[in-house]
Amino acid sequence: MTPQEFFKNDLFAENAGVVLLEVRKGYSKAKLEIKPEHLNAGARTQGGAIFTLADLALAAAANSHGTLAFSLSSSITFLRASGPGDTLFAEARERYIGRSTGCYQVDVTNQNGDLIATFESSVFRKDQKVPFEVQE
Repeated sequence: MTPQEFFKNDLFAENAGVVLLEVRKGYSKAKLEIKPEHLNAGARTQGGAIFTLADLALAAAANSHGTLAFSLSSSITFLRASGPGDTLFAEARERYIGRSTGCYQVDVTNQNGDLIATFESSVFRKDQKVPFEVQE
């Protein structure tokens, strides 16, 4: 099983349209094409859609070491608006890995490379294997 196949089981992100592009140890990249269903009442990308994109990238990077990891806390800062027709990318990078915890930063950018949001999260690693392996 690949990481992409495993994370298709994240039905919320899957139904939102998040696509996992790449996973390496401590890193992942995902994308979301912004459509009308991702917009808020002000015709901008809804914050929950951006959070969902960043959260899936976090999950892929945090689980890349082979053990199941769950978020302990996450915070997001929205820096720039996006809207219909934009493609957003989330790149998750590991900042710290301990025996049972980890810390990650996720940058969300648009198709032009403009920074849309920053997302930080800490995770707890369970003593349970995931059904996939990734390369370094």
